[in-house]
Amino acid sequence: MSKLGSIGARLHRGEISYDFIGKRKVWYGVSILITITAILGLAVRGLNMSIDFQGGAVFTTPTKMSTSVAQAESYAKDASGHEAVVQKLGNGSLRIQVAGLDTAKSDQVKQSLAKDLKLNPEKLAADLVGPSWGQEIANKAWEGLAIFMVLVVIYLAIAFEWRMAVAALVALIHDITITTGIYALVGFEVSPGTIIGLLTILGYSLYDTVVVFDSLKEQTKDITKQTRFTYSEIANRSINGTLVRSINTTVVALLPVAGLLFIGGGFLGAGDLNDISLSLFVGLAAGAYSSIFIATPLVADLKEREPALKALTKRVMAKRAQAGSEDGPVGAGVDAEDAAPAVVGPRNQPSSRGRGRGRQAGKRR
Repeated sequence: MSKLGSIGARLHRGEISYDFIGKRKVWYGVSILITITAILGLAVRGLNMSIDFQGGAVFTTPTKMSTSVAQAESYAKDASGHEAVVQKLGNGSLRIQVAGLDTAKSDQVKQSLAKDLKLNPEKLAADLVGPSWGQEIANKAWEGLAIFMVLVVIYLAIAFEWRMAVAALVALIHDITITTGIYALVGFEVSPGTIIGLLTILGYSLYDTVVVFDSLKEQTKDITKQTRFTYSEIANRSINGTLVRSINTTVVALLPVAGLLFIGGGFLGAGDLNDISLSLFVGLAAGAYSSIFIATPLVADLKEREPALKALTKRVMAKRAQAGSEDGPVGAGVDAEDAAPAVVGPRNQPSSRGRGRGRQAGKRR
């Protein structure tokens, strides 16, 4: 078995663990700091909306143009009076985007650009994008996002409970805020592809969260009937048990997206890929973080406000204090699991090794 697989198995069995829940205030602080940075980026720099949302004109030259991107940007700015976004396509042609142009102005810019680029105006393709179309796309995106959030909350409230639904909603908002803030700070264009990417990452984020919640729901069934573990300790066990799985699925999903972003968009210059790949890359990473460090700790905080679970915590602590005062860390007649809650067998069952020794001893007698 590989080293990572061995660690994953030991985490699942509870032989080793990391106290995610106990350090939840640290994770909350980190998330608040990142979120504030993202919000400041949105407030100060704003989003660089593409022509699809602002409206304007897109001019496409024939193939194998000798004009550089910088020259084309200068020509377009002189002709239109607006900043232009120029991309060199794979076939050697140039794609020139100029926002804020109406039909009449677009024709003037086309004539001027064709003259500067030494082209026949008929060979310079022009497409006009109206701002109303972009506004319609934005409205539909917001509607889709709102519907998605409502359905998620309803589903989780039915499948699990309302506290888990609230925690998942907070995690999703956390992921969207960070992703849009990164777009503002980096300055990448927000296009329809970006919106698709944002909606896609919500599904990935929710998947990781539901995996942990499912394990937590199973392990906390009839939790008040025992006095070995608090709710937070079992929640921590759920995170550790699914940790390697979450890491593996996130890494596998990030690798192809990283290829799109850094190789396709960076080295090969396919700028259109940046629209969707950056949102996917940042969103996948933020989703994996939020499912482990935000959603489950928040559920533990909400659950342990319940009177029944408050009473359970008092009973567990009292039992451990009594065992410690009488017999040290592990008292006589007290199961080792009572004094060491981090070591939990599968589904909180007693260790099979202990049962095996008992049967063998019986046979010898």
